[in-house]
Amino acid sequence: MTVLITAIGVSLFLEYGGQFVFGADPKAFPELVADRALEHTGALTITTTQLAAFAITIFLLIVLTFIVKRTKLGIAMRAVSNNATAAALMGVNIDTVISFTFGLGSALAGAAGILYALSYPSIDPLMGVLPGIKAFVAAVLGGIGNIPGAAVGGILLGVVETFVGGSAFSTYRDAIAFALLIGILLFRPAGIFGKTQIEKV
Repeated sequence: MTVLITAIGVSLFLEYGGQFVFGADPKAFPELVADRALEHTGALTITTTQLAAFAITIFLLIVLTFIVKRTKLGIAMRAVSNNATAAALMGVNIDTVISFTFGLGSALAGAAGILYALSYPSIDPLMGVLPGIKAFVAAVLGGIGNIPGAAVGGILLGVVETFVGGSAFSTYRDAIAFALLIGILLFRPAGIFGKTQIEKV
């Protein structure tokens, strides 16, 4: 909890520090991929930017899963997450593992920011606030600590928002996303793929 609160505080410092240095006005983002609609997709509109973002996301998910499941650092990450004291007794350098985890998470957040800016080519220091909250909703929906679950949660959240955006309730799209979070926390706190754990007191 201490690390989480510290991370939130640092993120707020960077966001508002960015406003102070670069200003609050949105800046144009360069077109890295030529954005055009794909042909032969029927009534469904798919652009090259969306396709590139989807392909890169799948690649990054595979790389992240490999790191967490197949590497020594990934095993150490899971060990520290499960029981930091026992991991330290087994010779795991907890500070190194935490630093690597934050570095990996920051790199993935940077990649996500670029992919987001491809679809919405206008950037500002506070552009990551709402996507960050929705990423948390997706993680809770799929199950905290479950990488495939977070991906599925993100897809489900995106599908719900898309359908709501095309309905008469389009102005409540964000509110419905957070209502979904409240529903999950009330009826299935562990998420779709999460496992309920019994805590001994």
